[in-house]
Amino acid sequence: MAELVLQVENLVKRYGDVEAVRGVSFSVQEGEVFGLLGPNGAGKTSTIEVLEGLRIADGGRVSVCGLDPQKDATALKHVIGAALQSTSLPDKLRVHEALQLFASFYKRGRKPEELLKRFGLEEKRTAFYSQLSGGQKQRLALAMALVNDPKVLFLDEPTAGLDPQVRREIYDIIEELKGEKKTIVITTHYIEEAERLCDRVAIVDHGKVIATGSPRELKQNSVNTTRVEVRLAKPADLATLKTLDGVAEARELDGTYVLHCQRTAPTIVALVKYLEADSNELVSLEIATPSLEDVFIELTGRRLRD
Repeated sequence: MAELVLQVENLVKRYGDVEAVRGVSFSVQEGEVFGLLGPNGAGKTSTIEVLEGLRIADGGRVSVCGLDPQKDATALKHVIGAALQSTSLPDKLRVHEALQLFASFYKRGRKPEELLKRFGLEEKRTAFYSQLSGGQKQRLALAMALVNDPKVLFLDEPTAGLDPQVRREIYDIIEELKGEKKTIVITTHYIEEAERLCDRVAIVDHGKVIATGSPRELKQNSVNTTRVEVRLAKPADLATLKTLDGVAEARELDGTYVLHCQRTAPTIVALVKYLEADSNELVSLEIATPSLEDVFIELTGRRLRD
């Protein structure tokens, strides 16, 4: 059994009358990439800010590398690294100066020059922070998070706001760290990010963990095995769609009818017969295996980004 490096039990975090985190529990093993997947406002950032020692929990118990983030705050800073949801540095701070500054905060760590090379920032080493692109700023944030060679790395929405090409570059970097068996905790609301990067995922909604497992396990445990999405020439009767042969569940989302079925062919035949009888027509039809988005819809009745 791999060592448990992070344990969260019944974590509660409140802001006045708002309970942002409501009894969250999960654990992370050494060398695991663990994702907190959920919409904005689900409580993901509040959860990891407690783990990083940036916020005080209002209830529950948290342990990171055997340390209490509040009681052992100084020791914790030397074993974790963090790239927050947004990083802001002085405009006139040069890239190599930022890394040297962060390296000076720790007892041990990696050489700034090594990190510049690894994150493709050698040509930008003397550039001011204000001169960097969004992707370069995020690569610098990741480099600073690794300057102390941490045991646990926290990445809060690491690709939010980045274009698809830069997002893929960040994915490649995280996969390299994954290959080095770094323990990484990622918060994200991107389905593809969680499926590509995470060994296990906790789906979080309204401050609670509603499902935990590997992306494959979560999809296999879904009661539905195939998703059929159809757009029609005119509205259909949802109650009738739910009774079609092979349909386990049916929902209407933004004008698209989503049918979850276990036997695709009979469902398609039954759908076509129903549409002919109702003088309706197919505008489009897509068939796909379940995704984490489908698991989220199944558990909450809404899309991840609604």
